[in-house]
Amino acid sequence: MIRVLIADDEPMIRAGLRAVLATDPDIDVIAEAGDGHNAVELARRHRPAVAVLDIRMPDMNGIEAMAELRRTVPATRVIMLTTFGEDDYILQALGGGAAGFLIKSGEPEELITGVRAVADGAAYLSPKVAARVVAHLAATGAGTLATRRSNARNRAAALTAREREVLALLGNGLSNGQIARRLHVVEGTAKAHVSSILARLGVDNRAAAAVVAHEAGIAAPPPARQR
Repeated sequence: MIRVLIADDEPMIRAGLRAVLATDPDIDVIAEAGDGHNAVELARRHRPAVAVLDIRMPDMNGIEAMAELRRTVPATRVIMLTTFGEDDYILQALGGGAAGFLIKSGEPEELITGVRAVADGAAYLSPKVAARVVAHLAATGAGTLATRRSNARNRAAALTAREREVLALLGNGLSNGQIARRLHVVEGTAKAHVSSILARLGVDNRAAAAVVAHEAGIAAPPPARQR
């Protein structure tokens, strides 16, 4: 059972998140909070596998709450909820180590897919979030979109053929175990490939590597749900 905490200052949003997650028998919403401070307190008490945090919340925003969770409840992995117009916050969250990013107006299935992926140790970027991150980076002085995509393709090309396969799957939110099954290797080998990819790309976490995969245009097609 995947234990989940949800945090959003809007009760209707929390109710919607809970209703969507309740459709998956393997997910249990064990607590919900209306602000970041309460989210941290509840996470310390209940130790959820995944915390789904709104980026903008009163008292303590989602990024601040994530930093506190990473310090005090490191086993809890964080998915950030965002709306359009919050691209700067997304980049801060990406740098802070968020494991997933979802848009509130996205498809309900993305929430379940994201929670499952993050709980399994993967990173998950909603395709819309990934596209916005790439475009926003290009628009804020980090190079034109064409230049960033060219650079990402060059960085990916410097990887081995197997590492490029792994990066593509990582970019679509697969965990090490799922990557291993897809490529018919042991999980330790998949983990070693991921570690090598992070080092060779010069990124700190799987979510940042996933951005490179999307920039390079090599993210794999969505896999069938794996239990």
